[in-house]
Amino acid sequence: MLRSFFAAALAAAATLCSLDAQAQNNVIYGLLDASGSHSRAPGGDYRWQLDSGNMSRSYFGFRGTEDLGGGMRAVFRLESYFGVDTGAIGSSSGDAFWGRDANVGLSGQFGTTVLGRNVSPLYLTTVTFNAFGESLGFSPSTRQYFGGAVVADRSWNNSVAYTNNPRDPLRVHFVANAREINGGVLDNGHNYGMSMSYLSGPFATALVWEKIQNSALPVPAGFDQQTIVQASVTYDFKAVRLYGQLGRIKTDAAVNTHTTLWQIGAALPIGQGLILAAYGNSDAKPDGLPSVTDRTYSLAYDYFLSKRTDIYVAALYEKVTSLSSGSSIAGGVRFRF
Repeated sequence: MLRSFFAAALAAAATLCSLDAQAQNNVIYGLLDASGSHSRAPGGDYRWQLDSGNMSRSYFGFRGTEDLGGGMRAVFRLESYFGVDTGAIGSSSGDAFWGRDANVGLSGQFGTTVLGRNVSPLYLTTVTFNAFGESLGFSPSTRQYFGGAVVADRSWNNSVAYTNNPRDPLRVHFVANAREINGGVLDNGHNYGMSMSYLSGPFATALVWEKIQNSALPVPAGFDQQTIVQASVTYDFKAVRLYGQLGRIKTDAAVNTHTTLWQIGAALPIGQGLILAAYGNSDAKPDGLPSVTDRTYSLAYDYFLSKRTDIYVAALYEKVTSLSSGSSIAGGVRFRF
């Protein structure tokens, strides 16, 4: 089950940046995730709430291909986040309608090249090489990277992306975006990102590098650029799949910051379910200021009612320097279509 679980995760990650559907085939797809939770952010107060996207952000999308002959295809993808609890578009206020991905391009033996809004290499490796995937509710890696440390969004506007053939054991993913005018101001510079992943049997590893100079999200005062390096690894021992990640982020701004992040995790199959466990540590060191450490522990049980539907219970404990501890417990359901 673990092998198929990780294969499904890799396939899902691959579909974020490439299209390999049949010729002249348009597909509607997506995921709904809703849960009830009792949670408190570090330094905050407890509250009961109904959430959308605790384990996987809810979204829907359209993708399609057209056979152009000679092994060449035209491909497109349009994807939008939404809240199951409110019906609102976007994973947060201010998101564009097609805020997940929106691109069009060509695919063939050379791989796939698309233009538009494309997922970044760092996001793909972060969510693929951790037991909780893209869970902003319970994945230490996803929360620590894309909940504060990384200034850019999961996907980049005005970008070109290339991926080689997803059937190759050595996979290459490159994304760069253009310097454009946003809000009447010229962007600080371009974004570049590249990852190389190797998959062989039960073993997989990835190395990613990114340089971020512009973002659709708010950036620190005096922001100039951010450089990121991350190494990830996973191995399936059949009885358990283990995960590990190590990253380094350097942010050049009015106050320069060096952040080191590492994570370990495991997925243990129990019948038709999985026990998921992870620990993540983020240590941010601003120049001339005290360092801030975030330690996050997560545990969950995910039970698959079918290939499309699963139910889960998950818990998280988080301790951030100088703040009271945070915690969360949730129970929910996911449906894929």
